[in-house]
Amino acid sequence: MKGFVFHGPGKSSWQEVPDPGIQDPTDAVVRVDAVTICGTDLHILKGDVPEVRPGTVLGHEAVGEIVEIGTDVRTVRPGDRVLVSCITACGRCAYCRQAMYGQCRGGGGWALGHLIDGTQAEYVRVPHADLSVHALPSTLDAKEAVLLADIFPTAYEVGVLNGRVRPGDTVAVVGAGPVGLAAIATARLFSPERVVAVDLAAARLDAAKGLGADAVADAREDPEQLVADLTDGLGADVVIEAVGTPETFEMCTRMVRPGGHVANVGVHGAPATLHLEDLWIKNVTITTGLVDTSSTPTLLRMAAAGRLPAGALVTHTFPLNAMEEAYDVFGRAADTGALKVVLGEETHEAVAVRTT
Repeated sequence: MKGFVFHGPGKSSWQEVPDPGIQDPTDAVVRVDAVTICGTDLHILKGDVPEVRPGTVLGHEAVGEIVEIGTDVRTVRPGDRVLVSCITACGRCAYCRQAMYGQCRGGGGWALGHLIDGTQAEYVRVPHADLSVHALPSTLDAKEAVLLADIFPTAYEVGVLNGRVRPGDTVAVVGAGPVGLAAIATARLFSPERVVAVDLAAARLDAAKGLGADAVADAREDPEQLVADLTDGLGADVVIEAVGTPETFEMCTRMVRPGGHVANVGVHGAPATLHLEDLWIKNVTITTGLVDTSSTPTLLRMAAAGRLPAGALVTHTFPLNAMEEAYDVFGRAADTGALKVVLGEETHEAVAVRTT
């Protein structure tokens, strides 16, 4: 089979790789029908995630069909259509017993495309399949479902739930990329008074408006003042950092009101300064986190009922073997307008979206 292989910072290729097989009784092998590219994959290619060894197949999100299961797998069987979660969970360790699957100590956590071969291939081995794949409702198409493997649970859990968004809040989302847009969409579920989106790209700010942002701000044009003006000088109740740079994190800490929450979602490749000399007196809560995907079943039900605009984030589709072209388009989002790219023969043929 073929897969997209990381060969070190700045080096990757779509190439022949060994077929996966069952290694442990809890494994499943999935034929990949749809896969997407994550901003974290771009961080890996830049060398920001040194744990990823050269030779690893990248990718941690997919929709596909079960083709083989280990003897201990109970919840799925060959022929089932499933979502492959970005997080693998053993279900037995102390963290999994608290539904903190991202911190699994039983061989799970963020494993696919990180510590083991991932989903950007024709087939993928999924460890601990009972908790790491989800049967898909028949009404949910692949291009929507694949966005529930990572970005929607990440935005919802690490951004909205960690930030404790409540009715009547002012929520500022810094970064209107895919995760930031998903945070806007899921924050709206809690009836905030207003949601403010901050980004550099006009196209992303337009997308933010379409997903429910009440106000938008160019990051170069003093968004902190806009938030202050909207809140009588207090600042936002919840600020969600969805970029992952020192500048955006520090902006978020200046934008939050006393007693507010800063929920960091962005993947940081460089240190950021924590200005405790200003923050110590403000009763500010700052949270970080890797997604647990404990909310995935709920999000799947909402998407199947048409209550979650997952498909609205897909701007480009490609056949699976156009992985290198898809990475180029996704990596040049400022030029291409890409939000999420989805690869797979079924999704490429079924959806007419721009691919250049």
